[in-house]
Amino acid sequence: MDAMNLRQKLHQRNFPTAEEAAQTVKPVERYGGPQSSYRLAFTDEQFLLREELRPVRMQLELLKAEMIQREQHIESTIVIYGSSRIVAPDVAQAQLHAARASGDARAIRHATAALEMSHYYDEARRFSQIVTQRSSTLDTPIYVVTGGGPGIMEAGNRGAHDVGGRSIGLNIVLPHEQAPNAYITPELCFQFHYFGLRKMHFVMRSIALVCFPGGFGTLDEMFETMTLVQTGKSRARPILLFGRAFWEKLIDFEHLVDRGMISPEDLGLFHYVETAEEAWARLADHYGFDEMGTITGEDYADEA
Repeated sequence: MDAMNLRQKLHQRNFPTAEEAAQTVKPVERYGGPQSSYRLAFTDEQFLLREELRPVRMQLELLKAEMIQREQHIESTIVIYGSSRIVAPDVAQAQLHAARASGDARAIRHATAALEMSHYYDEARRFSQIVTQRSSTLDTPIYVVTGGGPGIMEAGNRGAHDVGGRSIGLNIVLPHEQAPNAYITPELCFQFHYFGLRKMHFVMRSIALVCFPGGFGTLDEMFETMTLVQTGKSRARPILLFGRAFWEKLIDFEHLVDRGMISPEDLGLFHYVETAEEAWARLADHYGFDEMGTITGEDYADEA
């Protein structure tokens, strides 16, 4: 017996795989009804969706995205947060044209604001292009990750797609249906039920957080990361806020310092940027991306 055959015999499975077992089970008419408990537990959707199985479902949701990203060799990411309501300039221009044609003053006002905000779509798209192209020469590429929906999220995935790169989308099941945008790499498009686990996956591999203007969801995601860094629960990483004028009008950080709600040094947790090029320059300066042999993978990984 040659060495290869011996090794195969020594390493043969003692038991069939779960997939093989599931395929082997043949339906039994008497026990095929909805009230039957005959189905294998891991193929029984009704059982898996029981209230008591929530901890198992949470574990599965954590493991699925983690295992697939490992298999796809995803080690470092840059997270792009921002509003789903910020549309591309051409879309915003068409909306304004339609609003003016309708003569509705309120619609015109909203469409005008949308057009003013639409340049952030282009900045997010260009930033993603830069990240994908520039990091392709690093020891470990950096992948853009978004919430997988429309608006700024779409722009982030679209930028990577524009330059032939891969990107990640972490979608969430919502009462109003949110389909993933068309630019996410299919094998890296995930769907979550639990907000907490989705946000954990945003942070786990991220080497930077880039926040574009947004609403409650963007603020929630941004402040959770800031809190993790501020409290030492997560390592420090660049947090970039696109659009100083937007953020300073929305949040008076200096007031928080004056009232003693945060420390003066907490203002150093983030930096304002205005353009995709400026954002990349800050990251390149922080990590030394322009230096040969830069490593962005395991050495920067968070502890679970």
